[in-house]
Amino acid sequence: MHFSIEYLILTVAILLLVSVLTSKASGKFGIPALLLFLAVGMAAGWEGLGGIRFHDPLAAKSIGILALIFIIFSGGLDTRWENVKPIVLRGISLATVGVLVTAILIGWFATVTLHWSWLEGLLLGAIVSSTDAAAVFSVLRSRRIGLKGHLRPLLEFESGSNDPMAVFLTVGLISIMGADDKNLLHLIPSFILDMGLGALLGYLMPKLMLYVINRIKLEYEGLYPVLTIALVLLTYAVTVTVHGNGFLAVYMAGMVLGNSRFLHKKTLKRFHEGLAWLMQIAMFLSLGLMVEPKQLIPYLGVGLLISLFLILIARPASVWLSLPTRFFSNREKGMIAWMGLRGAAPIILATFPMLAGINQANVMFQLVFFIVVTSVLIQGTTFPLVARWLGVDAPMKANNAYPLELDEVEGIDADIVDVLVPYNAEVVGKRIFEIGIPKDCLVVLISKGEGFVIPNGTTVLDGGEVLLVLANKTDLAQLQRIIARQKKSEPQEEEARQRE
Repeated sequence: MHFSIEYLILTVAILLLVSVLTSKASGKFGIPALLLFLAVGMAAGWEGLGGIRFHDPLAAKSIGILALIFIIFSGGLDTRWENVKPIVLRGISLATVGVLVTAILIGWFATVTLHWSWLEGLLLGAIVSSTDAAAVFSVLRSRRIGLKGHLRPLLEFESGSNDPMAVFLTVGLISIMGADDKNLLHLIPSFILDMGLGALLGYLMPKLMLYVINRIKLEYEGLYPVLTIALVLLTYAVTVTVHGNGFLAVYMAGMVLGNSRFLHKKTLKRFHEGLAWLMQIAMFLSLGLMVEPKQLIPYLGVGLLISLFLILIARPASVWLSLPTRFFSNREKGMIAWMGLRGAAPIILATFPMLAGINQANVMFQLVFFIVVTSVLIQGTTFPLVARWLGVDAPMKANNAYPLELDEVEGIDADIVDVLVPYNAEVVGKRIFEIGIPKDCLVVLISKGEGFVIPNGTTVLDGGEVLLVLANKTDLAQLQRIIARQKKSEPQEEEARQRE
């Protein structure tokens, strides 16, 4: 077919539409969405039904880096500080020490099984050292399974913060392999500079972003998403220009913004969530198009061997060594180890050696692709069973959908928050005007079962209802204390009457 822009648009539209539609299988059959996107890309490739020839490592790397920027930023934006605060030091250990241990163990195993040099094996280990929990949580949501304690916050934090370490190790090892002096100790000062500048700019740039978003006062609301795109790209570019870790800076910027107040916050969070999904689809499609299934066949045996070593030995060892305390039980550590899925970052990093002309680069790409696919297939589809077997599963907390919400706008120091009325609360059976609600606090809606009620002062409260409240932080805290008061038992009431 003669190439034209219309044909390109048609191809992109069909690939995106098929990817979105096939993602339904993620919820129905518990298959991680990234695997489906990769499958669509492979099916559309030269050896598949689509017959599209795409073997451009530079284009794949560029698409991957751009996609990772917005995926990592969106992950940071959704990270709640109060959830990760108790485990932040353990998460940092898992995202750095854990990644390093994984890289070393895989590097050693690759030298034994593939007879590569130590640097080549270590490079393969660095490429597959980071995890991707996005696939895991898509299965969690589809199976309606949660995790007990601090497991979910830890895995969310790890998945968002361990890519920078993997990128640093990959780029650092490639530079050493191309240098005359192949001393790994040179990575230590580079690590301090890379992570230090990444963390510094990851803290300073969101301060600038908040100032610009809240002060610029754009005439058109639709320009705010464009503004945040520019600021995210600026954060990455500035950090990389001064030799810092751009992915770390972007993740920290997202986390700082997500835990701050700024204009149109809910709208912008939704926009970046959608953008992150678009980036994931584009990334996985392009990587799937690059893979030629026939070239994978010679590496099936050794690829499966390395993948099993990663799943059963390297990942568990990295978890136990980076989380040495008893903060997590052995069962919880077992779950953390099993949820170490490989995802997009390893496949993207596998294009780096190809562009650098490293020996065994093509073999590395094939192996990495196979490792990612087997990791998702084995761990991603079985971890709900493993969670139940280890006894760390819990019912997933439902996200309630309400017919109204309040976005961050200038001049309003309040938000709409839902407050649950306990069944044994003092306020049960009382009318709203009788409970002593703060003067500037407004109950705008009450969720009763499947329906909603617009309240007034005489509305009687029942246990189990959810109040949708418009209030600032001070008034909300006062109302929550009122709602939380429990009814006194009969002996307590008799004792109170005697004291009176």
